[in-house]
Amino acid sequence: MTDGTGGPAGGVRTVGQAVRDLTARFASAGLETPRLDAELLVAHAAGIDRARIFLSPERPLAPAVAAQVEALGRRRAEDRESVAHLTGTRGFRHLDLSVDSRVLIPRPETELLVELGLELPQGATVVDVGTGSGAIALALADERADLRVHATDVSEDALAVARGNAARLRSSVVFHAGDLLAGVPPLGRDVAVLSNPPYIPESDRASLPPEVLRHDPHLALFGGDDGLDVIRRLLPDARAFGATLVGLEVGEGQADAVAALARRAGFAATEIRDDLAGIGRVVVGRS
Repeated sequence: MTDGTGGPAGGVRTVGQAVRDLTARFASAGLETPRLDAELLVAHAAGIDRARIFLSPERPLAPAVAAQVEALGRRRAEDRESVAHLTGTRGFRHLDLSVDSRVLIPRPETELLVELGLELPQGATVVDVGTGSGAIALALADERADLRVHATDVSEDALAVARGNAARLRSSVVFHAGDLLAGVPPLGRDVAVLSNPPYIPESDRASLPPEVLRHDPHLALFGGDDGLDVIRRLLPDARAFGATLVGLEVGEGQADAVAALARRAGFAATEIRDDLAGIGRVVVGRS
């Protein structure tokens, strides 16, 4: 018998008990990282650092906190909301970004685009197209104060999140609204364009994890029948805009086709960079 929050009836629920209960619940639901998810959600609800779970597992949970843990656990196990959506925060590079259902949750693979941007010469100009939460642009501005960083998105909702992150971080990134590069004023003839565009084929929709399909914005996910519709438009736009370097995140198996599209758009030299899993993840084009 439980007390309605998953803890023992008549007993004091502790941080350690809450983590154990959620871990078992998440494992039964088939989540990939049940213990980690449980620790992050309990720490978030209790307003403590995750390390405190290990240091003080017998710390009691107030009834209101226990109820919040139960609500978060239900949303994670049953609704399959991601931990980032539930906590409202996602770590990316050296930053903690605010995120919600208006933006794609930044993934580790996207750090490859930041690493490409870090290679740019002193004082270079870079545009992050489809910025979402602002992850790429804000990370570059944080790690390379000499860069002139711009970011754009077609979604006003996404831009609201990105601008909020920029204000909190006191970032110098300049934001623009518009489809691809349409809202960005001329920035010269030596610009780097970086983008994590929608690249998931429509045929893959049914196979996506529920965390993605139910809770990430579809505008940031799907790129037409083969996943390359947005990329086909972006590459010639970037070249016409004055980009001498373009870097695009792509899906598994798409890199060769995107490299060919980049060459056709005028980026004569192309390179494919692998992620940690050995998948061609970023296509680089140079004019």
